[in-house]
Amino acid sequence: MLKEKAKVMNEQEMERALKRMSHEILEKNRGLRDMILVGIQRRGVYLANRLRDIFIGLESLKVPTGVLDITLYRDDLTLLHDQPVVHSTAIPEDVNARRILLVDDVLYTGRTIRAALDALMDLGRPSWVQLAVLIDRGHRELPIHPDYVGRSVPTSKNEVVEVRVKELDGLDEVVICEREGS
Repeated sequence: MLKEKAKVMNEQEMERALKRMSHEILEKNRGLRDMILVGIQRRGVYLANRLRDIFIGLESLKVPTGVLDITLYRDDLTLLHDQPVVHSTAIPEDVNARRILLVDDVLYTGRTIRAALDALMDLGRPSWVQLAVLIDRGHRELPIHPDYVGRSVPTSKNEVVEVRVKELDGLDEVVICEREGS
């Protein structure tokens, strides 16, 4: 059981962070040419869609946006569930020689991103892949580093960072929870 310990971001702070990240992405890449946004199932998908909508407002350009399911690429699959829930993968265009912006909600050990890279490489060979995360909580186990971060949040290993989005959870916020009894 999890007990909410602290609110890290509210709706306005999440929106500000995504807007700032979108400006950083545009500046670093000198635009959005040949880019595909790819959200990692589940909440990364909604964050990728929000970045796409911000780009439409800033550049009047709709960036192709896809969905990537990494369930079967996870190295901890058998530890998580007896019957894994597989979601869909839908990339709207060929990834070969394209620039990919991979989007996720929380970066922790790096294992989710490793699985996402494996899944992406099975679809083709992008010219490069960049990573955008709303929250970087540290504790990396693999040499993976985000290119764009909404906020870095120091945590302990017995804490859980929950990103909540309106589309799934009814509200936008980021909270730190603690396992009861920890």
